[in-house]
Amino acid sequence: MSKFSQIDIKPELDSATNPRIGLIALSTDFTIEQDYRRICHNLPLDIFVNRIPFNNPLNNENYLKMSDHLPSIAKNILPDQELNTIAYGCTSGTVAMGENLIANQIKKSKPNTYVTTPITAALKAFKKLNIKKISVLTPYPKPVNESVFNYLLKNNIEVLNFSSFNLNYDSEIAMVKPDHIVETICKMNHEGSDAIFVSCTALRIVEVLQKAEEKIKKTIISSNQSMIWDSIRSININNKISNFGKLLLN
Repeated sequence: MSKFSQIDIKPELDSATNPRIGLIALSTDFTIEQDYRRICHNLPLDIFVNRIPFNNPLNNENYLKMSDHLPSIAKNILPDQELNTIAYGCTSGTVAMGENLIANQIKKSKPNTYVTTPITAALKAFKKLNIKKISVLTPYPKPVNESVFNYLLKNNIEVLNFSSFNLNYDSEIAMVKPDHIVETICKMNHEGSDAIFVSCTALRIVEVLQKAEEKIKKTIISSNQSMIWDSIRSININNKISNFGKLLLN
């Protein structure tokens, strides 16, 4: 063919799509996308990710700076397309900004979507499993931990003890060895607790959550595990998913 000639073909378009989950991940988070893939890879859903600008170190001032970005970050997850659910992936950021502010900012550009956050999902998980007293493990510095503690108390969750790795950067948090997290949970004082809450989307607890739960014989709720649970239940996928703790069997 010496001259360009195009054959036009009428495409067959598929009107049916899987439910769509949009994930807003921090620009500094190494872990959250991997956890969504780890748990959801066999489920009939599609996940679309956009990253929101965030500057370490971890503190309330830096968390609050994310608020103004939320409408545009949400908008640019499949622009002009509907999403069933959007998950904002920062536990301590949610505590700093508030669940309602985050939902309202996201709904400016995606008004018909369900919005979840790690703390929203964790509180739902506590209610679902009748958890009222918890022990907490985080990687955060002390001022952030105080905010998380107060937020849980405000939501009628009794915190019996609180442990932390005292890190300031997501890159450091992602380097905490999963087996060390298990060892830490085993050594924590969780006497009297209904469950352990492991807070932070960057901490690699999901990989070893089942192992830790079996060792201590208590329920463990983590940020990513609970937010993934809430995401998939919000789109009426009710499969029991094994190997990621008791929560995903409910």
